[in-house]
Amino acid sequence: MPIEVKIDTRKAKIKILEQNGSKYTVDIDNHVYELDVEKVESNAYSILVDGKSINMEMVEGESLNHYNVNTFTDYYEIEVIDAATRYRNRSKSKFDEGGNVISTPMPGKIVKIPVNVGDKVEKGQTVIIVSAMKMESEYKSAVDGLIKNIHVAEGDAVEGHQPLIEIENE
Repeated sequence: MPIEVKIDTRKAKIKILEQNGSKYTVDIDNHVYELDVEKVESNAYSILVDGKSINMEMVEGESLNHYNVNTFTDYYEIEVIDAATRYRNRSKSKFDEGGNVISTPMPGKIVKIPVNVGDKVEKGQTVIIVSAMKMESEYKSAVDGLIKNIHVAEGDAVEGHQPLIEIENE
């Protein structure tokens, strides 16, 4: 399933066709590219594409799924538009109003819950990973707070829009 990415004002659909170590074959808007991606520091990557080397720094932006990308010559603001982002953009839910209830827009299976009730979480921290349609999606906290309730367990099958985790604002 392609991932939609907004780069400044342009939207692109990206699909990873194959990965072998650091080598990726990706389809970007129906153009196939061979990439060799190496992480050189915590937020820095070296990418080889079409015989050219691109060095970039990718830093989390001020909100969920937003990143600032710097190369030697350019700066980009990027938003990854995943299933959760599309859902939040389409509906006015509790998630939009305060970020307190995490739910998935479609049925899936709980892969991992890296938090426990009572844990302190920061805005942007992954609180649950759900597999749906052969793709894993990380759901992140939209607020700084405490895990108030976890309604599911790893391995559970879940319905769309089912509350998964509640976060109490700090």
